[in-house]
Amino acid sequence: MGFKLESVIPWGRSMEEYVKMFDLTPEELKLNILDCASGPASFNAEMTLQGYKVISCDPVYQFTANEINKRIQDTYETVIQGVKANQEHYIWQTIQSPEQMGVIRMAAMRHFLADFSIGIIEKRYVQYELPVLPFAKNQFDLALCSHLLFTYSDHLSQEFHLASILEMCRVAKEVRIFPLLNISGETSPWLKPVMNELQKRGYSVEIKQVAYEFQKNGNQILRII
Repeated sequence: MGFKLESVIPWGRSMEEYVKMFDLTPEELKLNILDCASGPASFNAEMTLQGYKVISCDPVYQFTANEINKRIQDTYETVIQGVKANQEHYIWQTIQSPEQMGVIRMAAMRHFLADFSIGIIEKRYVQYELPVLPFAKNQFDLALCSHLLFTYSDHLSQEFHLASILEMCRVAKEVRIFPLLNISGETSPWLKPVMNELQKRGYSVEIKQVAYEFQKNGNQILRII
C-alpha cells in the first residue's frame, strides 16, 4: 500500500511537466485549451506569457491568492513526508529527491500565485467544478485534467469520473487525462469500466504512453475523442 491522502490538496506543476504529461506538440499548444481541476499549476501563467490561450477551472479559485497560499503551506509538509515514506514508488531521475520535488513544485505554485490576481480579472482562472461546466459544446479544442480523475479514486466515485469525462467531452473536441494511477500507485479501479462506458457511447478511447514518469508506471494518458 502506497501514499494516501485524506482529501484533494492544492499541488501545482509547471508548463514543462504539462507538455510531457499530456504529450503536447508545439502545434497543440496553439489550440484553445481548457485545464480542468488545475489548482495552483503554473501552466496557465507560463502559456499566457508565451502568447497561448488557456482557461483554467478549479473550485479553489473562489479564494484569494493569500488563502490559496496558506492552504499550500498547510499541506506542503504532508505531501513531502508522504513521498519520503514511499520513495520506492517514484522514479528519482529528473527529480532526484523529495526535497528537490518540493522546490520544483513550490516554484510552479509561486508562479501561479503571482499570476492569479490578474488571471482572475482576465477570466483565465474561473471557479467552476467538475462534473458541471458552464461552457458551450465544443468551445475548446482540447481539455486536460491532471492528478484529479483516477488519482483520487478513493475519494471520487466511478459515477463522478464518468460524468466529469462526459462533461469535458461535451465542451472540448478532445480530452486527455493524466495519470491513470491512484495516489498509491495502482491502476485506478474506475479506468476500465469508464473506458467501456465511453466506448459504448460512441467515443474513441486510447491509452497512450508519454515521455513523463515520476510515479512508477505512471506514464500513460487516456485520450478521448
